Amino acid sequence: MSVMNEPQWHAEAVAAATAVLDRHMSALNAGDAPALAATLHFPHYRFTGGQMKIWEGPDSYLADFRARAGDGWHHSTWDFVRPVAAGPDKVHLDVQFTRYRVDGSAMGSFRSLWVVTLREGIWGAQLRSSYAA
Repeated sequence: MSVMNEPQWHAEAVAAATAVLDRHMSALNAGDAPALAATLHFPHYRFTGGQMKIWEGPDSYLADFRARAGDGWHHSTWDFVRPVAAGPDKVHLDVQFTRYRVDGSAMGSFRSLWVVTLREGIWGAQLRSSYAA
């Protein structure tokens, strides 16, 4: 691997990308659709179960999440967010998150790879590959 791709060489990009994920989780848990959309670049891509889902815009993103999360979902947390590769305008993050019910019991933990990019001066999640339903 080239030294260029080592996350420590692009600490500002990694910090910006992880801040996007923090804002994403906060907005998701708050049910704040505009704030959630502000953490994503559109079109936004999600690969899971052998299929690519594409959101051309933010209109149905939160509703689609709630349908996927299932009945009983109350909130989610990041278990870890680890940079895998980073450049000045793109960061790959290995993440795991857990979905919880209102009583605090876990519904499940899921691993994903998120790609956060800088477009027109704005950092946002562009795509991800997830093991979550």
